[in-house]
Amino acid sequence: MKILTCPAHLQSLEGILRKSLPFALPVFGAVLNINRGNPGNYEVLVDKWPEFGAMLARPSGEVPVNDGYWNTQAAFYRDLGAYRALLETPGCLRWDAAFTLIGLQDGVTTVSQDLAGRKGVELDIVDYYCYWHPDPSTMPEPRPAPGVCVGSLSPSHVDLLNDTWPYGGNARSRRYLAEILGRFPQVCLQDSSGRPVAWVLTDHFGTGTHSYTVPEQRRRGHMQVALTLAAQRAHARGFPTFGHTALGNRPMQQLQELLGHQRLPGVCSYILHNPSLDRDGP
Repeated sequence: MKILTCPAHLQSLEGILRKSLPFALPVFGAVLNINRGNPGNYEVLVDKWPEFGAMLARPSGEVPVNDGYWNTQAAFYRDLGAYRALLETPGCLRWDAAFTLIGLQDGVTTVSQDLAGRKGVELDIVDYYCYWHPDPSTMPEPRPAPGVCVGSLSPSHVDLLNDTWPYGGNARSRRYLAEILGRFPQVCLQDSSGRPVAWVLTDHFGTGTHSYTVPEQRRRGHMQVALTLAAQRAHARGFPTFGHTALGNRPMQQLQELLGHQRLPGVCSYILHNPSLDRDGP
């Protein structure tokens, strides 16, 4: 087991993962961020180097034991046995803490279920469709509706984000949203008074997340504009354009397909380990 710290190795890894897209998307996005200043303070753990079989992109340093938002890790493997062995290596994971593993490969869920069953660890698994756009440069130029302009979110909007996020509403989610708002790109459309009407955030893995339109502004094309802007800006930075959509959210699925996004086979699983520990402190 090895944490990659050498810039040359991380640059090499970026090229290797690019050849493994789209199933390496979350880890690839994390590595891109690491190689561009590491705004999220993440690190890459591999089973060995350079001929790695499995890896995790994870927060660097100590993380709270009760925060599955903060302690979210992306997994990718070239060999399922190597991935299982990596997760079983002492020091790889804190099995007495709340943490979330995400991955686009079926084995990520299978290994967590097996190891958690043997360790008596509870899991909470939520699956999403993953959509990615192979070439955002082909997307039509976005045209905001009359009276709406492109702006930006500020720290003063964190409570709005926390209240409107389906997974928010608590102190841990608020801290997480404040972190990604302050560290990663976002797109916001505003009305003539400067109030946000639609937005798309980006997380540590380069994933488009918390895409939302305020209810009174829906069905006016705002999300189409926001998604297009987010995709074009990510493409200009050299990042892939991808996001995860709830299995039952057919309107968002149809919108992404309209914009040229492709739905990947299978699902992206968010696997929360020890959900009973994932709670606000006293």
